[in-house]
Amino acid sequence: MLAMNYRGPQRVRVSQKPMPEIKHPEDAIVRVTRSCICGSDLHLYNGNVPDTRVGMTFGHEFIGIVEEIGPEVHKIKVGDHVIVPFNIACGKCHFCRQGLYGNCHESNPQATAVGGIFGYSHTAGGFDGGQAEFVRVPYANVGPTVIPPGMDPDDAVLLTDVVPTGYQAAEMGGIQPGDTVVVFGAGPVGIMAARCSWLFGAGRVIVIDQYDYRLEFVRNYAPCEAYNFKEMDDPVVFVKKTTDWMGADVVIDAVGAEAAGSALQTITGRKTLLQAGSATALHWAINSVKKGGIVSIVGVYGPTDNLVPIGNVVNKGLTIRANQASVKRLLPRLIEHIQNGVLNPKAMITHRIPLEDAADAYRIFSDKLDNCIKPILIPPSARI
Repeated sequence: MLAMNYRGPQRVRVSQKPMPEIKHPEDAIVRVTRSCICGSDLHLYNGNVPDTRVGMTFGHEFIGIVEEIGPEVHKIKVGDHVIVPFNIACGKCHFCRQGLYGNCHESNPQATAVGGIFGYSHTAGGFDGGQAEFVRVPYANVGPTVIPPGMDPDDAVLLTDVVPTGYQAAEMGGIQPGDTVVVFGAGPVGIMAARCSWLFGAGRVIVIDQYDYRLEFVRNYAPCEAYNFKEMDDPVVFVKKTTDWMGADVVIDAVGAEAAGSALQTITGRKTLLQAGSATALHWAINSVKKGGIVSIVGVYGPTDNLVPIGNVVNKGLTIRANQASVKRLLPRLIEHIQNGVLNPKAMITHRIPLEDAADAYRIFSDKLDNCIKPILIPPSARI
């Protein structure tokens, strides 16, 4: 089968790989119809995530048609077109029973933090992902969800990560009616977090990024205020000034490990890898939220350490909430929001690219070319 093949930092190609096989009675084999390149895939692509091994296939956002099932699979059947959450979750462990599907204790037993994730290095279990023609899906009675009749596949594929992660970013913020919410990052997750903040009652939403085309998009899509931090002397001072020097009620870090804006963070976190990514956006979030406020983190940081102003967290009495999105928990509500027209995820898709051209897609998305907001990869069988 054709699959994206990681060959080292900023080097990917599409090549033939062996077909996946059923390895456990609860496995399924899915023929991919849509997969996405996520902003967090760029952390892998750029070499920022430990134990990203040559030969791995990325892709934790995908949908597809069930081709084969193990003898103990009974929740889905061959021929079903399914949403596959990016979390690989057993559904039975202590954490899954709490709805913490991103922290499954069985799917990634060698880790003390994250559960299994499709296509996201061996720190997340070493599972091959969906930027391929076929994928092995473990725990097929738990994660895969049949796409409702009439739902556009382009909406469905964004339910695997982007929509739930953006929604949970706003949810973790504990937004109260009238709150001012600041989102750092205008990538797809930041855009969705800004949109979903209104659903929780925000009175004002501000997005800060460095790319004007993304700011223009989120300004219209969310809708919200949107500002370029390159035009500010200090983003923290800007937020304080625009909130009567109080700070925002809620700040969301939707950037993660490759944040720009600080030479020290860039050198230590992105160039020399002396810390687990550049924590610039997290610094700004902690310092620009009000005393007693909430910082919600959905930006990806690799293990294990980051330079973070923890003293300011303590002295300001902040609450920090962070996690991988629990996609399975959120899907019923988010499907309803799409069916009712409350959310329109597919409007974020700007590029539809053949799987065979995945290397070009990564370059376009990584280098911020052609006003790219969200690229999806379409395998040959889905283009017939």
